[in-house]
Amino acid sequence: MNVGLLFLVGLLSLGLLTGGCSLQSNTVANQYPTKPITLIVPFAAGGSVDMMARTIEKVALRHLGQAIVVTNIPGGAATIGWNELAGAKPDGYTIGVIGMSSLLQPLYGETRYHYPTALEPFVQVISIPAIAVVRADQPWKDARDLLDYAQQHPGEIKYGHPGLGTGNHVAGEMVALSSGAHMAQVPFKGEADALAALLGGHIQLMFATPPSIKEHLKSGKVRVVGVATEQRLTDPVFSNVPTFKEQGVDVLLSFWYGFGAPKGIPEAEKSKLIAGLQAMVNDPEFKTNMEKSGMPVEYLGAQEFQQKWITDSGRLAKIVKDTGIAERIANQKK
Repeated sequence: MNVGLLFLVGLLSLGLLTGGCSLQSNTVANQYPTKPITLIVPFAAGGSVDMMARTIEKVALRHLGQAIVVTNIPGGAATIGWNELAGAKPDGYTIGVIGMSSLLQPLYGETRYHYPTALEPFVQVISIPAIAVVRADQPWKDARDLLDYAQQHPGEIKYGHPGLGTGNHVAGEMVALSSGAHMAQVPFKGEADALAALLGGHIQLMFATPPSIKEHLKSGKVRVVGVATEQRLTDPVFSNVPTFKEQGVDVLLSFWYGFGAPKGIPEAEKSKLIAGLQAMVNDPEFKTNMEKSGMPVEYLGAQEFQQKWITDSGRLAKIVKDTGIAERIANQKK
């Protein structure tokens, strides 16, 4: 066999090999997923976000052909779970719950991963506004009454939140900054502890979310004096609560949650995964169950959610700087 013929045979062999690899890659993508997908929840079991994950778990099989298995990895203000997610193999078999705090945490100091760039948002599921809550027997009928009192009595109003740097803490600092009120912040381990302190009279105000307060509002134990949205809430239980903006306090803040994954998932697998998640979130059974849990779905698709991810990254950086929260956290660490 001459040299030219040998060269031609080599080229043909290389082409067949390359074509075979491409065919194999396409076959893998077409078969995906071939095993259950892990869903990391960076919070303890039993909370509203965990409930969201376990509700999606129930409809996964019909839309992806494989089960979703929820794994709770709480701790470190959700950073432990997000570290696991960001460091997972980007093969489409590990996804996680992501939220506004994944953009906040890197603003407070060094984290193992820079979540805004290490993670990729796929679909938003819910968006829960911040609300201001007082005990029902207190004299303040709305946020304006309370903030006027706080201005006249600096430091007398103590407000609770579920930890330094959490979304509820950010909401409190935004309200104080916008209104000029001087209030003392008191961190707790969670919303339940802050609520217990409020009901016990140890604090006068707390910043929370509607699902955690709804039953106490219905029973008449608490009063909600402000909500951080453009329009009043449609839920009949909260529909009479004025927005902060109605009361001259320019504060808008909602805590959104959705599903994302580590960056680098191959495009074919990512497309199938996003399509499956979109179908799950818009599944009537999922939406009904979320509504019953007091968390109506506020869906955003991949492109809209990606844009919100980028926009909120810049917005939250400015808020953290203006309110001085990062400095307080740094001083506490010292």
